[in-house]
Amino acid sequence: MIRANAEAGVRCGSHYSYMTRRDSLFALATPLAAGQISNSPTPSRKLNVVCVGGHPDDPETGCGATLARYSARGHNVTIVYLTRGEAGINGKGHAEAARIRTDEALKACKILKAKPIFVGQIDGSSEINNARYEAFESLLRAQAPDLVFTHWPVDTHRDHCAASLLTFQSWHRADKKYALAYFEVLTGEQTQQFSPNFYVDVSETWETKKQACFMHASQGPSEFYPYHEEMEKFRGLEYRCKRAEAFIVHSQGPLPPLAW
Repeated sequence: MIRANAEAGVRCGSHYSYMTRRDSLFALATPLAAGQISNSPTPSRKLNVVCVGGHPDDPETGCGATLARYSARGHNVTIVYLTRGEAGINGKGHAEAARIRTDEALKACKILKAKPIFVGQIDGSSEINNARYEAFESLLRAQAPDLVFTHWPVDTHRDHCAASLLTFQSWHRADKKYALAYFEVLTGEQTQQFSPNFYVDVSETWETKKQACFMHASQGPSEFYPYHEEMEKFRGLEYRCKRAEAFIVHSQGPLPPLAW
């Protein structure tokens, strides 16, 4: 599926496209002619794809199907969890909740074929200061990322905001810019003022995402996942495919490299 607004010069690639807010409606209405070649970047090696989330289940719900697309094509996928979800189970202390949710995250990563990393901050008490910035920058640099996904910073959950700002500052200070893309979670309730400029067709991998989400049994996936499923279908309508995940790509970095 390749679509673009030729007049505006919108860049796009098979199964995903990048567009400005101004061009998005035109892009949806103006498909490329059959056989036209797009100028999306295509890697000649395995990519290092990193996703940074505030808690176990955030990366899975925000862009799990996109991560599954990358890992299915043999690229290296790493999920960085800022916290272990210590405050996320009613009636459980921090230690027990962290143990349960860590185990759930490991199961989800196995399904997504991703390497998990736990930063060690505490759910509900995440910090942003110079020491945290420097430590996170070192952690992210060690992954040698080609593409990083993280939370949109305008979010009602402080841990999501912390994960986003730590990631942004690491990207901003990097010697060589990699692609930076923001994902959405529970848009309207948590993620706010989110106007995507980049879509990934996840018609082939949404079921893998669902399996990963349902590994987070302590979070009631039968209750939270239907909302994300509706988001996938809605973004699919915007992108004119069955299901999609939507992102905001930072314009001062490169496009997310084509993975398929």
